[in-house]
Amino acid sequence: MGCVSDKRWESFPEMLSAGLSLEETEDGEQATLESVQFPYEKVFPVYAMSLSKPDTDSVVNLGHDPIWDAVREEAKLEAEKEPILSSFLYASILAHDCLEKALAFVLANRLQNPTLLATQLMDIFSHVMMNDRDIQRSIRLDVQAFIDRDPACLSYSSALLYLKGYHSLQSYRVAHALWNQGRKLLALALQSRISEVFGVDIHPAAKIGDGILLDHGTGVVIGETAVVGNRVSLMHGVTLGGTGKETGDRHPKVGDLALLGACVTVLGNIQIGEGAMVAAGSLVLKHVPPHRYLCNFPSMVAGTPAQVIGSMDEQDPSLTMNHDATKEFFKHVAVGSRDGRSK
Repeated sequence: MGCVSDKRWESFPEMLSAGLSLEETEDGEQATLESVQFPYEKVFPVYAMSLSKPDTDSVVNLGHDPIWDAVREEAKLEAEKEPILSSFLYASILAHDCLEKALAFVLANRLQNPTLLATQLMDIFSHVMMNDRDIQRSIRLDVQAFIDRDPACLSYSSALLYLKGYHSLQSYRVAHALWNQGRKLLALALQSRISEVFGVDIHPAAKIGDGILLDHGTGVVIGETAVVGNRVSLMHGVTLGGTGKETGDRHPKVGDLALLGACVTVLGNIQIGEGAMVAAGSLVLKHVPPHRYLCNFPSMVAGTPAQVIGSMDEQDPSLTMNHDATKEFFKHVAVGSRDGRSK
């Protein structure tokens, strides 16, 4: 997964004319084509590339990377189908030799402003991702989660280039690493830009696992002491917040494989059990039990405030993405309303 190549950038016009393929030399190294200057600044003023050599001594070389191979192949095909995007695809993907550098480039150019330059941000993102094995694993498990669970995600490259839920999540991961390094002001500056650009506000001290789907992302708020487990799916508008001005450990803890529907609000230091499903629009103020598929243990909650309304047929709701309460919820609401009138 690590990026260890020291070759020069390939010639963009010749790559296109050659079907965006690279020749292999007898010793297995990629042959470099004659250098041709491409006017990046004129075509994409904010897409300024950093050509500094990476610190390969500290890069983790994890060997073959099928996700990065897929991203490059998809970008080549898209450049052939949509020539108007060929410069953009080259600058964002094909000019780089690993997923970390391409992602750093994309994020830097999304988050840059007049005082946080794209080149500066790219150096920060690249350095963090290229030296953090956990982030290298997370960015791949996350993009696979988008491919597997989001029907609107067309390809690996589309997630890398266009999905702000993925962008905000990976930007948070860099900010979280900086926070843990003691660079808290820079981490908070990134949090502010992430919130401003993507509409997602995740405190850099929050702890989020791998294989996360942040679908759409808009309106997601995750507090400082919140913890989100692995393979969790969060829809837009989810809030993992506190209940007031209390300090200390004050935010929700979401177990592995949980599914939180659109506009779910969870307040306080409470547990969302492993594999539980919270229906869209719910307000959760107390613990949600874990999902016990084989025991048919109640694990679906819905309402304001949320109440346990039954169990689910799905073994892993976070992966099946069935996040409506369906007839069970409405039956529960109807019975509650009838009982209330009778009293």
